Amino acid sequence: MNQANGGEHMTETPSNASDAPTPEFAPASAGNRVTWVIGLVVLIIAIALLIAFFGSLRHWFATHTGTLHGGPDLYYNFWSGFGSDLGEATLISAVSIGVYTGVRKVNCHTKGCWRIGHHPLDGTPYILCKHHHPGVPNHGATHQQILTQHHKYKLEHEAKQGAAAS
Repeated sequence: MNQANGGEHMTETPSNASDAPTPEFAPASAGNRVTWVIGLVVLIIAIALLIAFFGSLRHWFATHTGTLHGGPDLYYNFWSGFGSDLGEATLISAVSIGVYTGVRKVNCHTKGCWRIGHHPLDGTPYILCKHHHPGVPNHGATHQQILTQHHKYKLEHEAKQGAAAS
C-alpha cells in the first residue's frame, strides 16, 4: 500500500496491468466554500452598483453607440457610426473563423465526411474524425475505460524510464 498526502489517503497499487486504479477524489474543503461565498458577494455588489448607476451607464452607452437623437432621424447617429461597423465585424469574424478552422485541423480524410479530424491514424498520414477512427469509441468511453487506459500508459511509461535508466 502507498501512503499519499501524509497518510490521509490510502491507495492500492495494482499488481496486474489490467487492474485499474481506484480513483481518488479530493475531500470537501472549506476553501472551496469560501471561494463561492466571495464570488457570490462580488456578484451581488456588482449587481447593486449596476442598479445604482444604471441611468449614467445607459446614457454613456447610448452616447458612445450613437443611439442618442442627433440627426435627421432617431437612429442616424447609430447607422453613421457604431452600426456601420457591424458588416465589417461580421466579415472579419467569418474570415477569422475560416482561417482558424483551416489551420486547426483538416476535415476527416474519409471521402465525403464533413467532420473535423482530430485523431491521427497510426502508420498513415490520415487524420480521422471520431466516427471513422477505429480506435475511438463511438458511444463515449466509460470512466472505468479511461482509468484503465491511463493506468496502462503509466505502466508503459515507467517501464520505458526503467529501461532507459538501466
